[in-house]
Amino acid sequence: MEFEVVSAFERVQSTLAPVLDIVAERVDDASVPGWCARRGWQDFLLSLKDEQLALCEAEGLAFACPLLAAAPQDLAELARSVRQSCALEALESVLVAQSNEDYRGVSSRKRAQVASLLATLGTLVDGAERIVDVGSGSGHFTRLAAHHFGRATLGLERNPERVRSANARLSARSGEASPCAPQFAVVDALREPLSLRANDLAIGLHACGELGDTLVTAVADSGADLALISCCLQKIRAEERAPLTRSASGLALSKKTLGLSNLTSRVLGVEADVAHMLAARQARLALRSLLLERGLSVPSGAEMSGINRRRAQAGLSDLADRALAQRGLQPASAAEIARHEHNAARDFARVRRLSLPRNMLSRLVELSVVLDRAMKLHEAGHAVRVATVFEPDVTPRNIGLFASRDAARLPATARLPKP
Repeated sequence: MEFEVVSAFERVQSTLAPVLDIVAERVDDASVPGWCARRGWQDFLLSLKDEQLALCEAEGLAFACPLLAAAPQDLAELARSVRQSCALEALESVLVAQSNEDYRGVSSRKRAQVASLLATLGTLVDGAERIVDVGSGSGHFTRLAAHHFGRATLGLERNPERVRSANARLSARSGEASPCAPQFAVVDALREPLSLRANDLAIGLHACGELGDTLVTAVADSGADLALISCCLQKIRAEERAPLTRSASGLALSKKTLGLSNLTSRVLGVEADVAHMLAARQARLALRSLLLERGLSVPSGAEMSGINRRRAQAGLSDLADRALAQRGLQPASAAEIARHEHNAARDFARVRRLSLPRNMLSRLVELSVVLDRAMKLHEAGHAVRVATVFEPDVTPRNIGLFASRDAARLPATARLPKP
């Protein structure tokens, strides 16, 4: 099936526009959110049995909804629209031969991402004189792309220390045969021009938030080719993201809404399984309740300010010690800990159920941004393709945007997986 950007964009926009109130309002406590009350979904959601809830959280409400006989009709229709709007083909890939030595110093997660992206770029690289890796970080992709494709390759990174590290790795490997040694430069793409050329292939491997928008705009202006896998869409300087395409209508999304795109329904998470992630979320709810009881006004999410989010997996007692000490407050008593853990367990059961419709829209929010970028490039005269690049077990942030002035250079798609 050939990807058609205009119809895909219109389908996502028409699904998202009527539910913008849902994505804008998080479920932070046990009370029924306004969007849920207006649609009358609360009785159905709160009546879900534990095994039904587990199914919805593992598979996503969009896919579980057909198995829930009592689902309200409008909720079932929304679930069907989300499934259809978010269905993407996967790219064909011919694995590039790699050795363990090639990936020395690269984490296993990053290794799989780099290998998969390299495997999709053959036709785009064929038409490029230079590869420009924007947000090159430690330089692993830049180095491997130069080595395997034999093209002039430039890594742009705003962190000077990372550029020094990348150059140091190159020096350590100076005795290795390489068709074309990469170069690295300190460039803050949000403050300095990227200066892309028409015969460049620009790469953004998990270019976060505003960097992805900046890269797309530079590609549209220069006529370069593009391979972009974005993530962390909420990393923007403004309080909301304005759409890039002239075709968008009402698609300005706040940071809070963009943060929803990081949520993924799955049995096994990238960093922890669902059980551990749910326990961490319950601990955060308990901590917020404790801080509120101590007289602090704490917006949702601010309870973990200054504390690594992974600490939530250790439970409330550890979190409370850190959060209270940080605020100069007395440690929590055993009775306080027990009371807030008990209340959080009760309230979190409601929060989990009431959150299901909003959580179902996470992929839709992500895809709305990707397709807005795709439409910007389409309007500039590029042929575009949007498809999944990685398996979800590698990373759930796996949507790739590919663009070229020559449609024949776009990577081919192979199959239609579940989003």
